[in-house]
Amino acid sequence: MLKEWRHRRAVQRIKPGDGRPLKRFRWWQMLTRALFHLRLTNDDGRQTVYTVDVRHQNQSEGYVKAHLYLDGSHHAESKVPAVFPIQGGTVEVRTSGFGLKRCHYVTAEGAEFLLVPDPVSAEGRRARLDRSHPALSRWIGFLSVIVLVVGLVLLILQLAEQVTRAPEGIAQYVGTFTSPIDLPAWGNTLIGLATVAASTERALRLRYHWLLDGGAG
Repeated sequence: MLKEWRHRRAVQRIKPGDGRPLKRFRWWQMLTRALFHLRLTNDDGRQTVYTVDVRHQNQSEGYVKAHLYLDGSHHAESKVPAVFPIQGGTVEVRTSGFGLKRCHYVTAEGAEFLLVPDPVSAEGRRARLDRSHPALSRWIGFLSVIVLVVGLVLLILQLAEQVTRAPEGIAQYVGTFTSPIDLPAWGNTLIGLATVAASTERALRLRYHWLLDGGAG
């Protein structure tokens, strides 16, 4: 019921496109723009290309927009999370603080397919690394998870210490807690940068976990 309500709200946010042409992806847009494609074949054999374009840095209005292009022309736009009805189903787009966490084609029957990242985008380059060096790709993914777990554990320890040492905290009930790990300021900075890098790497593969990646944000 809640999912259907969110779906209807997302559809209501859609605005028609203005027909402008899709701009090429530039190398300096690696971490500020996501570009994904979907090719579908019509009943008459003609191929249709849908493209999702998300500019992460365009948040002057307080939200991120997803733009849908049809055969290279601007077809529709919506605030994220976005749901675009298209041929045979919908395209769903959701973002996190580090990039995309969902960009899927969902058919009317409920099957889901990840759109193909543009080859020159950061997501496309990460996907190419996964295809050409799968073992290295798995190790990078594993390292990202380890970094986020370590960062989460340190965050929990620091929060527990601060809460139990507050003047009117819960120390009177459970006693004070001292974190066994006391990092200097530069150590906390390095951990923070590492967790941001790890969540960004996972976002390039559209991987997201509310506790790991949400905590990093």
